[in-house]
Amino acid sequence: MLALMLVNAFVARPFAVPSASMENTLRVGDRLVVNQLAYSFGGHVRRGEVVVFDGTGSFLPYAEETPAVQRFLSAVGLSSGNGSVYVKRVVGVGGDRVTCCGADGRLKVNGVPLDESSYLYPGDAPSTVAFDVVVPAGKLWVMGDHRSDSRDSRDHLGEPGGGFVPEKKVIGRADWVVFPIGHWTSFDRPASFAAVEGTGGHGGQR
Repeated sequence: MLALMLVNAFVARPFAVPSASMENTLRVGDRLVVNQLAYSFGGHVRRGEVVVFDGTGSFLPYAEETPAVQRFLSAVGLSSGNGSVYVKRVVGVGGDRVTCCGADGRLKVNGVPLDESSYLYPGDAPSTVAFDVVVPAGKLWVMGDHRSDSRDSRDHLGEPGGGFVPEKKVIGRADWVVFPIGHWTSFDRPASFAAVEGTGGHGGQR
């Protein structure tokens, strides 16, 4: 039991998908295994990765920080937390300029248009909300794959923090869906994000 608690707290942690904001990549009720060591040894979150994060201070700008005891109990699986945990896809990292949408109707990172066909929900536009942001150092711009049913960085532009998620609030990278059995899969970073490498941000250093 102690070994399982330690693994849950520091290595691989299960999460249940609470909403349709990441369909069809993730569906309501899917159980994820989140790799909490993915960024623990000097690595940075990369564009295109699906991450689980604590939205306190960003998506929940006025929420108080969860007490340390409750955070620990949640980490070892003895508490469900306070509803501040989200799962989204990283579109921009610190230093990136993210814009949408120009005449071509596509989302761009540092001027490079993204081909989002491999993960964007069928029939959805990249965004119905126009935006042009530069991601501050140490922050992330995140969006759901089901753009028409996702409250993500776009919805918090006018709030404290501007919709940017501090990288230090990332709990881990979503690596696998393990339940239900019919949804078993592992996640690969979409190939389209390779086109943005070397254009700026810490993502260009990898």
